[in-house]
Amino acid sequence: MGGKDDESFLEKAYQATDPDETKPLYDTWADTYDEELADAGYAQPERCAKALKTLMPRDGRILDIGCGTGLSGLALKQAGYSQIDGCDFSPGMLEKAADLNVYGRLFEADLNKPPLDVEDATYDAITAVGVFSMLHIDVSALDEFLRAVKPKAPIVIGLNDKYYQMGHLTAKLDALSALGRLSQLGHEHGEHLPGTGMTGWVIKLRKA
Repeated sequence: MGGKDDESFLEKAYQATDPDETKPLYDTWADTYDEELADAGYAQPERCAKALKTLMPRDGRILDIGCGTGLSGLALKQAGYSQIDGCDFSPGMLEKAADLNVYGRLFEADLNKPPLDVEDATYDAITAVGVFSMLHIDVSALDEFLRAVKPKAPIVIGLNDKYYQMGHLTAKLDALSALGRLSQLGHEHGEHLPGTGMTGWVIKLRKA
């Protein structure tokens, strides 16, 4: 009979209850991450890249936050973007991302312990694919997103349906909208991990 050791890394990532568990989990997962998500039909990288294309059709400098092994960076490249930097809190994931030769700069970052190693108003856009989840990045990180991008810059976020329905992220977005710091351009429901039956959202934003 299967036990905890038989669970996939994906299952463990969604079940983690201690934030200190997530970094070593992702470091260990790095070698099989792409294969496991491919088996589940991970749709969000392509969905988010297409969403960004509707907001920034010409090339600009993009920060791919929580880039992992680079699946989101590959989707951005395939969408026609060439100036892509990435950050992640897992050194193991960043090592895999570096092998792709997609990113101009890769650096470690813990969004729960700001600031990012980025000057104010550096980027033309930010993507954050699969980053906002149970124990990954707190919604307060959105303030750091806004600091890192230029005025009028688009921000695209992809997340699973379960976390979206909890309401933490949407409440933060509503608060930032009320303050006039960003505009919400659309929340699009669709595939997330179709191989598991999980749906998700792509959220399109623009900094004020």
